[in-house]
Amino acid sequence: MQYSVVNFNQLQKGIRIDADYYLPEFLKTDELLNNATFSSLNEFCNFCKKGIFDISPDYYREEGVPLIRTSEIKDPLLNFTSTVYLDEDVHKIHKKTQLTEGDIVFTKIGAYIGDVAILPPKFPKYNFSQNVTGLSIKKDRIESGFLLAYLLSKFGRNQILRVAMLSGQGKLELEDIRNLKIANVSQSLRGNIHKLVFTANQYKENSSLFYLQAEQLLLSELGLLDWKPKHTLSFVKNFSDTKESNRFDAEYFQPKYEEIIEAVKKYQNGFDELGNLVKIKKSVEPGSDAYQEKGIPFVRVSNLSKFELSDNNQQFISEELYEELKTHQPKKGEILLSKDATLGMAYYLNEEPQKMIVSGGILRLKMDSKQILPEYLTLVLNSVIVQKQIERDAGGSIINHWRPDQVKATLIPILKEDKQKEIKELIEKSFNDKKLSKSLLEIAKRSVEIAIEKDEQTAEKFIEWAKKEKLNFWK
Repeated sequence: MQYSVVNFNQLQKGIRIDADYYLPEFLKTDELLNNATFSSLNEFCNFCKKGIFDISPDYYREEGVPLIRTSEIKDPLLNFTSTVYLDEDVHKIHKKTQLTEGDIVFTKIGAYIGDVAILPPKFPKYNFSQNVTGLSIKKDRIESGFLLAYLLSKFGRNQILRVAMLSGQGKLELEDIRNLKIANVSQSLRGNIHKLVFTANQYKENSSLFYLQAEQLLLSELGLLDWKPKHTLSFVKNFSDTKESNRFDAEYFQPKYEEIIEAVKKYQNGFDELGNLVKIKKSVEPGSDAYQEKGIPFVRVSNLSKFELSDNNQQFISEELYEELKTHQPKKGEILLSKDATLGMAYYLNEEPQKMIVSGGILRLKMDSKQILPEYLTLVLNSVIVQKQIERDAGGSIINHWRPDQVKATLIPILKEDKQKEIKELIEKSFNDKKLSKSLLEIAKRSVEIAIEKDEQTAEKFIEWAKKEKLNFWK
């Protein structure tokens, strides 16, 4: 049990008397910052404001000015896979909320309240939605990479969590963000931490590029590199086709799905059904009553992505329950594949995973064929080739669900061995650079914490140690 003893005269005058506001870790953060010199975040901002109010999805485009929404901010270096864009003309109407590289965005409402990210040099300008707070940073006053690391550190996170309004739906007020305390450290240390963050971003960009090259190699082999799905309003099918597939809905027979299937079936090196390439193991669902705040991770579909197992909103089960369910422990060499909610998300376990149990919405695939590499198969499962097959199979259902028989019948092209190996190498480079990017961010965060908890000299020594002993990245 945690508790704090707070004198009445120490209470925030007329503001907060709830116990959560005075948790020990929050009080410790406040004490350390008050013993140092600090400035309010607002001093480093040209503006701190919420984004475009109630913009219709009708204005969303596939290219243009990126519109940053809460879905992108789960990754502090931003994930552009789900990004939508605005035409230049629409952006100009909302130019007062324009941001540029190095500016900071916050999630101010919802399940991931207080998540923070930095805008990379990928685009010359950005805009953001109403559930996001944008900070236009005075870059002549503070290094934005340092600011990101500070906000990700426990000194930033504890302040953010402390001021979050926990009534009903979480909400972070603009004034709360403006008043966050930013510890004053030397320009030299800020510069080194800033460089760590932007080097991390470069590795992340490299990771994305390697993965894109692997995808393009796959699609090029199948003649689908320039393929664009088109929704056809009318087409003719034979009754025998509906009888064979046991489907009568028009969506199932869209030509775009047949184009994918035909490309796979015509591939010169052949194809096979997924069920012939792997052994499929079902997972388990103990129910939400078994969830607890600490223990063995219980990995759900929301924790699964093609790049990592995320700990966002992580749930846990007890050691005792784990012992009962440990036959469902994933193993190195398996592929985790989602069959519910977000369908067809695949992640390859190339290292022995920690203790965990995966939910019933995730299948475990164990390789059962030597004609295909697991890294290559994982790429195919995440590619448009399988995603369109899933879209066809699961279409028309009220609840997103990919049946085991449909999973087994999924068609997988068998690329030549040399092409599979080339794809494997690209995937390994992608994952290595992504891992390195995350490590650099952790070093940046820890450097901030060391500087405040101990002193700047120790923080500088920690960075130097990381350069020489931990990572071989510094140029």
